[in-house]
Formats: sequence, structure tokens, C-alpha cells
Amino acid sequence: MQRRDFLAATGAASTAFAFGNAASSAQESKKSKPFQLKYAPHVNTFKQSAGNDIVDQMKFAADHGFTAWEDNGMLKRSAEEQNRIAKAMSQLNMQMGVFVAYASFDEPVFAVKNEDKWSEVLEAIKASVEVAKRTNVKWMTVVPGSVDQQGNSENWNRYGGPRLAEGYQTANVIELLKRCSAILEPHDLVMVLEPLNWYANHGGTFLSRSDQAYALCKAVDSPSCKILFDIYHQQITEGNLIPNIDACWDEIAYFQSGDNPGRKEPGTGEINYRNVFKHIHSKGFEGIIGMEHGNSIKGKEGEQAVIQAYRDADAF
Repeated sequence: MQRRDFLAATGAASTAFAFGNAASSAQESKKSKPFQLKYAPHVNTFKQSAGNDIVDQMKFAADHGFTAWEDNGMLKRSAEEQNRIAKAMSQLNMQMGVFVAYASFDEPVFAVKNEDKWSEVLEAIKASVEVAKRTNVKWMTVVPGSVDQQGNSENWNRYGGPRLAEGYQTANVIELLKRCSAILEPHDLVMVLEPLNWYANHGGTFLSRSDQAYALCKAVDSPSCKILFDIYHQQITEGNLIPNIDACWDEIAYFQSGDNPGRKEPGTGEINYRNVFKHIHSKGFEGIIGMEHGNSIKGKEGEQAVIQAYRDADAF
């Protein structure tokens, strides 16, 4: 090769290399700065912007600074789909939040001892262990059913006895939670108990208050039984959010967000999310805050509003 040709070739190569680096840098610059806390969008939060595919939605979230993801329905997905999601999570350097391991809202499944019902719960927990391993999930949600409030012949026939006093119901819930914990402990997995409000969404559920969840976790006394503190639900049930978070702190493993009224993104209701998030961050929380709410505005505009709402709330 002539010297002139060599210099031309190397010059072209250098230009291409530089262009490639510039393109790569430009691509990187499009990615938003990560949030201070691990806020986790859920399936379809960004559907209008990213399309129907879950992995594409996750990529969109990662590009906009989100470092976690939440999929309540993970247990019902095929093993192939679970593996595909887990692979994408690893590639995107994102952390997977909770999925629902067991949830009952209108039957006293935990509160009344019925071995057939309890066996169903324990089988669901066992199945959840395999899903958690496959998807690198640490936490799973458990909603322990309703209070035993019927006290009629139907209740007697279905659950083996009449309405129970509150103390006996609580003792039954603790017993079944201990059995669930025994399944999870060897795998270093955590079920998180979610208190739900009676006033707007889930009237009659057994677990509704943060102090009640705290007492249950203390009684079960297991690293596999902790609290999911849903800020939306607890604003409705009891308010006094920051003091109650502090009081429950050593048993809280997971948070979820949503403003009230409306259960939409922060800034659409009465909760001062910037102060709440700032407080959670100041306590050294390194877990996930699941974005379990809808979007206040439809379409891509609404999805951008959600991103901006978390930017505003995270600006502390």
C-alpha cells in the first residue's frame, strides 16, 4: 500500500471510530439521570410510549432513569416469559419488585382455620419460590383475606365455625404466616404484608393498619415476613404518614406509592410526596417503591407527566 493510500485509509478509519464514539455518547446522553430512590413503574405504565411488549416498556423506563420494575402478575406468566423478563432486567441493570404470591380480599382465608384453604395458600407460596428464583425477585405480596364477619349459617358451612373473636382470628393469621415463612426462609425470600384501606377500595380486609401489620410481623418473628407500606392506602386509613413509617421502620421492607384522592401519580392529590420520599431516603432506604397507581392523563402526554411527577418528588 502506498503511503498516501495508507494515510487515507487510516484517516477514514479514525473518522469512523470517532463518529462511532460520538454516536455512542449521543445515545448515552439521551438516557436520563437515575432517580435517587428506586421507583418501580409497572406493566403498561408506559404502554403508549413504548408499545405493548413488556421488555420494550422496561427499556423505556430505564432510559428515563428508573432502576426498578414491578409486575404483580408475574406468577401467572409462562416460565419462558419470566426468563425473558429476567434477562432484560439483568441487561438493563434494573431490579424487579414484588409480584403477588397470594391475595384474597373477601374471604377469611387466614383468619379462620380451614386446612383445605390453608393448603392452597401454602402451595401458592411454594410455587412463588420457583418464580422468584427464575426472575431474581426477593419480595412477594401476601394479602391475608377478610375478617371473619359473617357469623351466619353460610359462614359456618363454608369455614367450619361461626364468627370468631378478633383475638382468635389474629392468632390464626399468625399461625399461617409462620407456616408461609418457614417455606420462604431457606431461600432468603420475603413476603410483604400489605395493609389496605376500607374506605375507598377494600372494605373488610383483615389487614388495614400499619400498627396491625407491625404487630403481626413481630409475632411471626421471621426475616421472611415484613410490611409493604402502601402510602396511598395508609394515607386513607390513618394519615400521619411519616410518624407511622418511623414507628414501623424496622419491619418495613417495601413501599408503594399513589396519591389521594384518585390513586394517580404524585402531585395529583393531597400527599406531600417530596417530603415523604425525602424522609424515606434520609433513613437509608435501599429497597423499591412500587408505583402502584394509574396515570392522571391519557396517552403519551400522561406518561411524560408521570415521569415529571417523580422528577419533582425526587428533587430533594
